[in-house]
Amino acid sequence: MILQQFTKGYRYNSDTIFLYNFILKQKVKGSVLDVGSGCGILGLLIKRDFTDIKLSQIEIQDIYAELSSKNAKNNGIDSDVIKGDFLAHDFVDQYDFIISNPPFYHSGSLKSDSDSLYLSRHSSALRFDKFAQKVYKILKPKGSFIFCYDAKQIDFISRTLLEARFKINKIQFVHVNLQKSASLVMIFAKRESKSLCNVLPPLVLYENAEYRQEVKDIFIKADTNSEDI
Repeated sequence: MILQQFTKGYRYNSDTIFLYNFILKQKVKGSVLDVGSGCGILGLLIKRDFTDIKLSQIEIQDIYAELSSKNAKNNGIDSDVIKGDFLAHDFVDQYDFIISNPPFYHSGSLKSDSDSLYLSRHSSALRFDKFAQKVYKILKPKGSFIFCYDAKQIDFISRTLLEARFKINKIQFVHVNLQKSASLVMIFAKRESKSLCNVLPPLVLYENAEYRQEVKDIFIKADTNSEDI
């Protein structure tokens, strides 16, 4: 898949590729909403591999919403791209799955001078408590919420999901190497589920200063290339 990206501003990174791989292992079907689509990568990869789903994507920044639409068209993938603020948008439909790589830099981190980067990266641009509450409202009964977040905020994430009436069904931590603490967490949560939480083996990225074979295989499966514009 060839994805056009702006030379300046937010550009997707490996977190999205790892989240794609995590989602790929779930039984994705029905209607799927990708929140904060950026260039469109996450939703387009899922639609490419789960061809029967109905994909919608929402993006608050007009230039990125247009880029999502352009990348969908260029790759021959059907996507209903919505230009708008997820929290403010009045959704007509409910969804079976909502997926997202949301902004999660916390309040103690430096804010970018770029408004575009701020909206894409900083948690105050999309507060997770408000995010989870809105996700609950527009998911179908027993619908699924799959996302990644800063692993250091796992206590806050868990509490917030419970308050929003979600249950974590699967969770996987991502470590740079075996000596480092987790940097990222990927979560599969469901509305009103009674299942116990399945803590998956961690995804460890590097061994002896190079990507482990498991990680190389993820990038091969994603099969993405960027084209700067």
